[in-house]
Amino acid sequence: MSGIDYNWYVLRAITGKESKVKEYIDAEIKNNTLSSYVQQVLIPMEKVLQTRNGKRVVKERNMMSGYVLVQAQMVGEVPSILRNTPNVVGILGGIENPTPLRQAEVNRILGKVDELAEEGADAMVPFVVGEAVKVTEGPFSGFSGVVDEVNNEKKKLTVMVKVFGRNTPLVLGFMQVERE
Repeated sequence: MSGIDYNWYVLRAITGKESKVKEYIDAEIKNNTLSSYVQQVLIPMEKVLQTRNGKRVVKERNMMSGYVLVQAQMVGEVPSILRNTPNVVGILGGIENPTPLRQAEVNRILGKVDELAEEGADAMVPFVVGEAVKVTEGPFSGFSGVVDEVNNEKKKLTVMVKVFGRNTPLVLGFMQVERE
């Protein structure tokens, strides 16, 4: 275009309808209505580990519920087209003067998204000292114990397990135990 930069803007959406908003805007880009003005639409997602029926399942959930990020040039009709997208309730800064995110904020959000994508299945609710757990992997699989120490950075914990009547400390990864 005429040297105008693309900036990141925040659309407020009805909670739970963020992916619909993304679909509508992506369709507008494909139909060439917004192709020159909108580069990308992003819903920051994070991966969380949940236990369902005794099995560990990685689920994606919205990191910023109710918000959709759009990299766009807010010129001419673009703000009103975006604002009038179904399920959009507003634009940060208003339709008259949309406020772009500062680059530092964008880097922080996108960095967090990348970091969470890399962590993937390891991103989970940490264990608590004194909590009863069951070993699910390794030579002590099936043994029950109590969490003695938690290291969130390394995603490891020390579990005290009774082996032949004596408490034995085991250092295990978060993925090798489950709550009892």
